[in-house]
Amino acid sequence: MDIPNNRRKNRYQNMKKQTLSIIPILLIAVFLYSFKKFIIDEKHANPINELDARIERKVDSVLALMDVNEKVGQLVQYSGKWNATGPSSSKGDQYKLDKLKKGEVGSMLNITSVATIRETQKIVMDHSRLKIPLVFAYDVIHGYKTIFPIPLGESASWDLDLIKKTASIAAKETAASGINWTFAPMIDVSRDARWGRIMEGAGEDPYLNSVIGVARIQGFQGDDLAQLNTIAACAKHFAGYGFAEAGRDYNTVNIGEYELHNTILPPFKAAAKAGVATFMNSFNEIDGIPSTGNKMLQRDVLKGDWGWNGLVVSDWGSIGEMEAHGYAIDKKHASEIALNAGSDMDMESYAYEAHLETLLTENKITMAQLDDAVKRVLRLKFELGLFDDPYKYCDEEREKNDVYTKEHLAIARDGAKKSIVLLKNETELLPLSKNIKSIAVIGPLADNKDAPLGNWRAKGTYNSAVSLLEGVKSTVGKNTKIYYEKGADLTIPTVKPGDNQFSHPLKFNDRDTSGISAAVEAAKKAEVVLLAIGEDAYQTGEGRSQTNIGFLGVQQQLLEAIYKVNKNIVIVLMNGRPMDISWASNHVPSILECWFLGSESGNAMADVLFGDYNPSGKLPVSFPHNVGQEPLYYNQKNTGRPYNLKHVTYSGYIDTPKTALYPFGFGLSYTTFEYKNLKLDKNDMPKNGNIKVSVEVSNIGTRDGEEVIQLYIRDLVGSLTRPVKELKGFKKTMIKAGETKTIHFIINAEMLQFYTVNKKWEVEPGDFNLWVGGDSNATLKASFMVTE
Repeated sequence: MDIPNNRRKNRYQNMKKQTLSIIPILLIAVFLYSFKKFIIDEKHANPINELDARIERKVDSVLALMDVNEKVGQLVQYSGKWNATGPSSSKGDQYKLDKLKKGEVGSMLNITSVATIRETQKIVMDHSRLKIPLVFAYDVIHGYKTIFPIPLGESASWDLDLIKKTASIAAKETAASGINWTFAPMIDVSRDARWGRIMEGAGEDPYLNSVIGVARIQGFQGDDLAQLNTIAACAKHFAGYGFAEAGRDYNTVNIGEYELHNTILPPFKAAAKAGVATFMNSFNEIDGIPSTGNKMLQRDVLKGDWGWNGLVVSDWGSIGEMEAHGYAIDKKHASEIALNAGSDMDMESYAYEAHLETLLTENKITMAQLDDAVKRVLRLKFELGLFDDPYKYCDEEREKNDVYTKEHLAIARDGAKKSIVLLKNETELLPLSKNIKSIAVIGPLADNKDAPLGNWRAKGTYNSAVSLLEGVKSTVGKNTKIYYEKGADLTIPTVKPGDNQFSHPLKFNDRDTSGISAAVEAAKKAEVVLLAIGEDAYQTGEGRSQTNIGFLGVQQQLLEAIYKVNKNIVIVLMNGRPMDISWASNHVPSILECWFLGSESGNAMADVLFGDYNPSGKLPVSFPHNVGQEPLYYNQKNTGRPYNLKHVTYSGYIDTPKTALYPFGFGLSYTTFEYKNLKLDKNDMPKNGNIKVSVEVSNIGTRDGEEVIQLYIRDLVGSLTRPVKELKGFKKTMIKAGETKTIHFIINAEMLQFYTVNKKWEVEPGDFNLWVGGDSNATLKASFMVTE
């Protein structure tokens, strides 16, 4: 049907007006969609490193100038010979010097002074064609020169602000010394006390590892890596290293896909989301694939699903070690596997520099893969500001003034006292009066000024810690009589002071009991005995796995001999792993878990022993009745035959309890906290909703104290079996004597998600239990339901 011209014209005009009126709305809609798509959605897909376009342009411009040798060189990391943290390098100094001059080295580690770093950087800047600066790395694990508690010990503080602060001080001292990259934090979930590197992380729980790991990353990196007092952090070891079979370092890991995603990967995902600058892969294999060559972990999950744009560095020599694994024919094959899998930088394997160019010509790796790895190195250097000033970290005045200061030592003391856990105080022997008439300070660790520094002590000076004996002497009144006896040597010295952990073989004193008699006489004369026993600093750390986690040497004999003459014993335990202290726990009235507390150890111990600080630490790991329970952890599965006294057969032991001697989250105080009136604002929630939880916590004792209020949840039925309970939140708060505080938590979908049988993170509807209390054995309980 034809439409008359005037009607057609009018219709056109109306349509035009309607269209014009809609255009602004359409433009707004397009803008909102674009904003969501490219900002919100993109941010969700790429939660870290919202890339600065200016830096990316600079990265691309440098990359365009590089030849293949220079590109490969950026993926090479050498160690200086001055303080190696691994097996000796196979390459000599002249070889390294020549490569530096050619600009074919991307990073150096273990060079630790401004003068030496400036000299090394100058070689590159004076001789190389493109003058791409080096990034300098070092293992700053729990302090640089000012040493804080070992990470496992500091994790016992459950104080995220403190942990962030100590990491920031470590960064300040490290940066002042010329270094701009640390290989920390270790965020491996670790459940086996036999594993020596358990000392380096936050223990057995994925959530606790996640939040503590993020706090350390934020402390190291601050808000801007270009700032002078910050350094690049490194989330390690990706992944599964803490699950080494039999607790033996570097050993095989046997876990399934769901255990990997639900237990091991969450701390790493949190680190990626927090913007950690680098990742380190791990020595172990998972299900037959070495982590260094694991494409699923590095390319698919880390760089793919998580959209992370940082740098992946191998662990020391781990690319070459794929040959020993039986996964690679030789180093050339190992290089092919590693780069294809997403391992960007080769630490001390000398594999990439020898083979990547050939692999490129043979089409076994692609230029796109090589360029991607190089861009990640260049990006880090731009973010650190090294292209603007290669010598920005090389300031001798800062090195002189910003390292090992009184301010830093004061924070070290604060961190140390907050990391102490009171395990037992049966007769309220503690706190001691400063005017006590007499004290015997006994034990191989009582006047030891080196062991409290722990392993992985960076540039901590040998014999620089405050000893327990020194701390006691500086605290008690002038009329207190102090009797000191060593009692026994824990180890027989085999190396000179200052040697690192890899040149420190341990030989234990298991025969010489000649000092015990003098210690017994001292104990007879004293009102109270402070018995400092535990481990040598080098019993834990890399390559320090043990099958015996009790008191080695003649320490048990010393303990029992003193107990016969004086029952008023306070064990001051120094160690880097959960120990078998079952005999001591059954007999001795008071036990303080003091870990290796760092530079201010003795002063911090005295603060707690004499009541200047009310202990608030909580265990980040379960302590076993004996080593046969290992691996031991609170968030285990129920099994088809859970513990039940009515059943003859169940998933337990006939010779020891199934439960821990001291459970995860446990720690006493000099006061008493009471939990009551646990309430939920509703008893059911949709999958994407929330529930508000409140609980009243009262200090019913006579001293002010800090309590760590812990929230645990159990998903009763799932598409996969779920743990009996999981830590999902905690709050550390000061509660004055006689005071009651109402503590609040919000349960949301993120808390309840897990990696389900559908191979994705989701909340499954059903029934849930929750507990709130002072440790993982909390009994104050409520229930709720999640609906569709």
